[in-house]
Amino acid sequence: MTAWPISNETSTLFPLYSRANVGEIFPDPITPLNASLGFQHTLEPGWRDAFVACGVWDDDLYDGAVAFNILPAFGSYLYINMSLMRLFGVRVPGMSAEAVDLQYFGDMPGIPSYESEKRDFDENAEYEAKAGAWLNEQVLGATDLAAYDADRAEVDEIRRTRPDLTQLSDAELVERMNSFETLLRRLFKHHIEASLKCGVGLGAIAQLAEAVGKPEQALTLVAGLGNVDSAGPSLRMWELSRQAQHPDVAALFDAGTKGLYAKLKASESQAVGAFTAQLDAFLADWDFRGPAEWEIRAITWGVDPDLALATIETMRDVSDGEAPEAKSAQRSAQRDAAAAAIREMLAGDAETSGQFEAVLNASALWMRGRERGRTTAAMLIHELRLPALELGRRFADRGAIDAPRQIFMLFADELAGFLDDPASYRDTLVEREKGYLDLFDRTPPFVVDGTPPPVSEWPLRSESTVTAASAGDTITGVPACGGVARGRARVLTDPDDPSALEPGDILIAPITDPSWTPLFVAAAAVVVDVGAPFSHAAIVSRELGIPCVVSATEATRRITDGATVEVDGTAGTVTLL
Repeated sequence: MTAWPISNETSTLFPLYSRANVGEIFPDPITPLNASLGFQHTLEPGWRDAFVACGVWDDDLYDGAVAFNILPAFGSYLYINMSLMRLFGVRVPGMSAEAVDLQYFGDMPGIPSYESEKRDFDENAEYEAKAGAWLNEQVLGATDLAAYDADRAEVDEIRRTRPDLTQLSDAELVERMNSFETLLRRLFKHHIEASLKCGVGLGAIAQLAEAVGKPEQALTLVAGLGNVDSAGPSLRMWELSRQAQHPDVAALFDAGTKGLYAKLKASESQAVGAFTAQLDAFLADWDFRGPAEWEIRAITWGVDPDLALATIETMRDVSDGEAPEAKSAQRSAQRDAAAAAIREMLAGDAETSGQFEAVLNASALWMRGRERGRTTAAMLIHELRLPALELGRRFADRGAIDAPRQIFMLFADELAGFLDDPASYRDTLVEREKGYLDLFDRTPPFVVDGTPPPVSEWPLRSESTVTAASAGDTITGVPACGGVARGRARVLTDPDDPSALEPGDILIAPITDPSWTPLFVAAAAVVVDVGAPFSHAAIVSRELGIPCVVSATEATRRITDGATVEVDGTAGTVTLL
């Protein structure tokens, strides 16, 4: 594990890997501490547990010669094993390898076919029967998210009873960082189970909508669901943006968001005080959210509240008529109308009507479950981040490391030695950090079929060129949320500085994680380079009621910032006007 950058072995049995989906939660390279402290020893086992719980295979399927069957790192970027995802699709009744590809890759060209890697044992009647029972009982037959609510209550209690970290010894901080492994594994298992169930539900909705001659209604039937955790911050930030229109608060915002949180706390204005109290309540609930929040080195809203304030700033000038709750209500009404129309069509077919109701319920339930599990895991990950940062601050103050975040360049099995003799690690940490930061300029291959090329051969982002699209050109992607919008393109490569986005702009992004979603409130539409109807940008766009196109390959490079574009979320096209 101590080799750096982290490059795990690949499997000859299950050779296809991709950044699809996992790139949403890990857009950046994983740090040594995060990889060794938690993820590859909790997320990998949790994911294995989830597949087995779905009945598609047993533990003996995994390639024993490979440590990380499902979630390896190549050049410290995490990948998902798509061979195993395809096998899941083959063994679940009603699914297929091709359906899995559509959910994860969208319409992306150049993906190796399933037939090119198909194994003799892939089709297995015993496991197909087990997966069928799982599908009927745990996916279509589920009525609540009780396990996910229990997980949330347990993590809420951990956060509520968090000790004053400044009063813990160095060793106690390390002990706390190591104390959540068993719980994290369970949280990841539940999250992956919900993700798999969500994918099955979306696929079933698409099949049923096509079967009744209404394929265009597939996305409408999973929009405006309500109670989707990842949309929560957007709704709370919207409320704060309305309060920020008070003259005293607005004056501080108008001066810029850098250092704004400190200015708000120092203000003697009663209105500012009321706003800040509401902001602090919001941060208490959502302190773990931020860019690349599953990476414990990431700067979240709680670590730097100015990040959250910058996003609130983008909402201040959005008119009241664009309130996210109102848009979501419109999508919900459209969903209800589409469901009612299909019910009327199926009125004389009791069996198909029953299937429709089961699929409709399951798709909504497990989309909520997916985001609930994901959010709960992010909450607990923050409880790893905070003691690590506290430890980093102490050793930076002592001059043992250059900056607090350099602590993340340690591997977990080096922590004890570092506490005893930090000076002996100084050169190693400096060198690792240099290599880590260099990885941000590398473009990891989106798909690895077999053995990944060495990092030294990955193209540099800073040297990449692409031909810009011209007026009249159309970039075709995959529909994610219907509707048409026109506006100015704003190309953002990360959500750290959303100040360039103005109300009515079209957000063009490479890939989105949950911290991007409040930006959707100000945007008229969202376009994403990578993604599928299953991806985060798609789910939240449907929840907030704005057109969305995913898998719009190289949109961030082909569309010039400031260009006028038309987004057709129903057709899956982006046209330069």
